Amino acid sequence: MMPTDAAAAAAPAPSPRQRGASVGNVAVVDIGSNSIRLVVFDKLHRAPFPVFNERVFCGLGRDLAETGKLHPDGIGLARTNMLRFARLVEAMGVQRFDILATAAVREASNGPDFVAEIERIAGTRVTVLSGMAEARLSALGVVAGWPEATGVMGDLGGGSLELVRLDQGHIRDAVTLPLGPLRLANRPDDEAIAVIDAALDEVPWLRAAAGGTFHPVGGAWRALAKLNMAQHEHPLHIIHGYTLSRREAREMCSVVARLGPRSLSQISAVPKRRVETLPYAALLMSRVLRRQQPGQVVFSAFGLREGHIHDLLDPKTQAQDPLLSAAADIAHSEGRFGDLGEELLAFTDPLFDDETAGERRLRQAAGHLADIAWREHPDYRAVQALYRTLRLPLLAIDHSERAFLAHTAFMRYGGKRSADAAASAQQLMSERQRRRAEIIGRAFRLGITVCGGTPAILRRSALSVRDGAVNVHLPDDGSATPGDVMERRLKALVKVYGGQQGEIE
Repeated sequence: MMPTDAAAAAAPAPSPRQRGASVGNVAVVDIGSNSIRLVVFDKLHRAPFPVFNERVFCGLGRDLAETGKLHPDGIGLARTNMLRFARLVEAMGVQRFDILATAAVREASNGPDFVAEIERIAGTRVTVLSGMAEARLSALGVVAGWPEATGVMGDLGGGSLELVRLDQGHIRDAVTLPLGPLRLANRPDDEAIAVIDAALDEVPWLRAAAGGTFHPVGGAWRALAKLNMAQHEHPLHIIHGYTLSRREAREMCSVVARLGPRSLSQISAVPKRRVETLPYAALLMSRVLRRQQPGQVVFSAFGLREGHIHDLLDPKTQAQDPLLSAAADIAHSEGRFGDLGEELLAFTDPLFDDETAGERRLRQAAGHLADIAWREHPDYRAVQALYRTLRLPLLAIDHSERAFLAHTAFMRYGGKRSADAAASAQQLMSERQRRRAEIIGRAFRLGITVCGGTPAILRRSALSVRDGAVNVHLPDDGSATPGDVMERRLKALVKVYGGQQGEIE
């Protein structure tokens, strides 16, 4: 077990020279106890998009507790696949290539020899992370996806469990524990529980995080989320932001922990590679939840690799809102005439005098994404905008907020609430969210009609609400004039907003 002071959790960090050193593709390989994974990100960015992602189950940490060495079969698999990864990275012209190794490699007696071989194959240095450095980067991954995260991050690997207490995105305490499915395998439940509880007894601050959120990270815990989604026919199969109450999470863990490999192998939602280890992952989560007593469990798709990327950014970039950063980046690269986000936000401001800061933020993000489907066939734009927005790798939103953005995009392209395609998003929203999405979507449709998609005209146009009537004000210079389509789209807005149709002047 490692110490739990926050100072240790905050080191090491890249030198100032390293921060933001690359502007092109960045590749990160994570060598874990159970698998190795290569992720190539489009660039160093507040909300990086993965352009390539490949995982191989090697089982390097299998039998480590008994032998003290990395498993020979795992070494062979790692060697073969690291050569593949190195060749791919070279072909992609990646500007920065980082390899991180975690629990199994740092603990094994033959770890140094393995590292030397991987460095020879890959042609780059392997950084063997200490337990505290691993915990810190995993926590930064959660913070990258949830900037104001408060509660506990738990990153479960094959051979270790990292726990970090977060307070409004700041690391307060951290610990790494010699727990993991590969270490607990083949133990009776009573013995496994005793081992887990003895380790958790050494984490006094875990109970101090009661009421906060528990953010599970790691493939085994994500597999639990996928299984729960399938069992409950959740309409959106995206891990990031999938939320359970503490009771729901404990019930899930209780059921899965009691299932044997034969039963799990018959469930299509369970990957074959997780059949042996999933019950132990569930048992571990249940014991952590029992100690922390979180208010909710929110799964994170971001972890160590994304935390490493976040750590390379300068402080100003780290402070950006990842949702707005990603949405604006999409708009700049895909918009017909640039990004309309700020202009659409200002154009629709008069319609909303009772929104919260969070609701305004979502309206702003929706504005950035408002021109996302212009390349599609007109008959399919609404549905394509809905599906694409629903499934984009956006951060710092839960599933209901993701559905809100998707429904807004659907309505912006003229979609109808009664359409079958809209049903999945509507299941995830409150009535207030649904109504706001329809008003915003129709207002965006009107605004883009006013300006033809050009920011300059929209900047000089405005909406107003006077005496219950919604009015459109066009630029004084005559650069935009009224038309039949504009009239129809104002009428469509008034229908969902209420009140009366005003003037276009």
